[in-house]
Amino acid sequence: MAKYGRLIGIDVGTKWIGLARTDLLKTVANPIGTYHDSEVMEALKKLVENEQVEKFVVGWPLTPEGDEGKAIKMVRSFLSRLEEHFPDMEVAKMDERYTSKEAVRAMVEAGVPKMKRRESDRINKAAAAIILQKYIEFMKSENVRVTDRYV
Repeated sequence: MAKYGRLIGIDVGTKWIGLARTDLLKTVANPIGTYHDSEVMEALKKLVENEQVEKFVVGWPLTPEGDEGKAIKMVRSFLSRLEEHFPDMEVAKMDERYTSKEAVRAMVEAGVPKMKRRESDRINKAAAAIILQKYIEFMKSENVRVTDRYV
């Protein structure tokens, strides 16, 4: 029997952090919102309390060559805070290369006006959804159920 629950995608920025979540079957990711760095832990706490959250999927900033990018230090700091607030929650890292560009391209295709596309809150939450969807697709391609647990 399938285990129902949600995955939460996180796109860490310098000031703003985008969040997304899956449906209970973990088949599709949808943006939730963008939160200031000082507010995101409270938003995550509410999600964990009110949704069936199984795992956080955090964007991992790699260079085009696949090396760790400059933003790794910032994401590692965020991961430390995440661990403090949610010590029992599983966290996965997902390559986030090009997700912001993909988010802008998706907004263009959806007809979002140029001025609105420049708003970082829209980009961050869309990038979080793309990171999460890539994770779902990766798990499927590896023939692994996203309900499986890893240590």
